[in-house]
Amino acid sequence: MSRTFDGGCSCGAVRYQLTSEPMFVHCCHCLDCQRQTGSAFVLNALIETDRIALLSGEPIPIAMPTDSGRPHDVYRCPKCLIAVWSDYGRRPNLRFVRVGTLDNPKALVPDVHIFTRSKQPWIGLPPDVPAVEVYYDMQKLWPAESLERRKAILG
Repeated sequence: MSRTFDGGCSCGAVRYQLTSEPMFVHCCHCLDCQRQTGSAFVLNALIETDRIALLSGEPIPIAMPTDSGRPHDVYRCPKCLIAVWSDYGRRPNLRFVRVGTLDNPKALVPDVHIFTRSKQPWIGLPPDVPAVEVYYDMQKLWPAESLERRKAILG
């Protein structure tokens, strides 16, 4: 049986449940993520949109500028404006859920550190988690089951 994960925004207007484990978890150190979060990195749980059960509220998409020029919509609570997930590239079947909005953010740990070329120099990375300067080969790092799930939604 798969675990579920509950989460939501700061004010409680948006509540959601991940109905399964995510496919993969990124710790992204890119400058866009640093700018958009006001922090040194962001933790994103990649999961199918249909595995996010919205329990209350309706996050609103806000289009964000990116260094790459690709579309990036951050979904925020309409009341407190906390970012709960993103859609990178306008792929309606895939979401990047902000792990920090989970009720228990310790439940999901990074599978990989990406864009470490722009990582803050005072951050130490764990030696047992892959870290790449930019991006990685999914075929090498993702579990087979997660690759199948991704293929099912993105083709």
